[in-house]
Amino acid sequence: MARPLRIEFAGALYHVTARGNARAPIYFSDEDRDAFLTLLAEVCNRFNWACHAYCLMDNHYHLLIETADANLSKGMRQLNGVFTQYINRTHSRVGHLFQGRYKAILVEKDSYLQELSRYIVLNPVRARMVYNAEEWPWSSYRAMVGLSEPRSCLTLEAVLSVFGLKQEKAQQVYRLFVDDGLNQLSPWEELKNQVYLGSDAFVDEVQCQLKPDQSLEEIPRLQKSGPLKALSYYAKKYPDRNEAMIKAYQSQHYTLRKDRTLRKDRTGTL
Repeated sequence: MARPLRIEFAGALYHVTARGNARAPIYFSDEDRDAFLTLLAEVCNRFNWACHAYCLMDNHYHLLIETADANLSKGMRQLNGVFTQYINRTHSRVGHLFQGRYKAILVEKDSYLQELSRYIVLNPVRARMVYNAEEWPWSSYRAMVGLSEPRSCLTLEAVLSVFGLKQEKAQQVYRLFVDDGLNQLSPWEELKNQVYLGSDAFVDEVQCQLKPDQSLEEIPRLQKSGPLKALSYYAKKYPDRNEAMIKAYQSQHYTLRKDRTLRKDRTGTL
């Protein structure tokens, strides 16, 4: 199976997750979580990252990372590799800690920064591990609302500036915003081509960031295609039924049956 495409460019924003091998825990104590956040701060400093939100669960983590340079893969190799060594050494274990490669979703910052900063810190609440976000000490929420000192890995300004010019007021508004989050649809309902969270224009712009020498052989088909459009879009744009079917088929999101009717490709469903 082809690996997910890694598109890296200066100023990219990613929602990054990594899970334990066979869904096993990746943290075995609070000291492990503390060590992870310390390492994350070192990686952010070394690779010039900004971490806008984080949440450490039992068997996975969520990060919202902005890369000033095109170096997500290098930083993630350092983060997951060094942390695996730490866990194996500390707990006298061997083998893989994480299940395969990390997952990175490219995010349109202007549209989804605040939404993901909420989604990430609500993970323990959705998992029914705590009643509200402030009860979980291993996310960015408490620091974001002023209940604790921010870890050195965390950048507050980008998120809070969306909610107000004064920090105290912005923290109050952010708290209300998070409280309302459980009533909102998941942002992943709007995921495109498996790796993009943003508008069609954003997807097109990001795909232009591919390097000229980027090999396309192992890029999954859907990640090379344009944004998914409804069949009604093709029917309206191309009055001739056969032409509309051909254009929909060429988008790579639909397959063509022998009876010349279209159906959505199962690999294209979200």
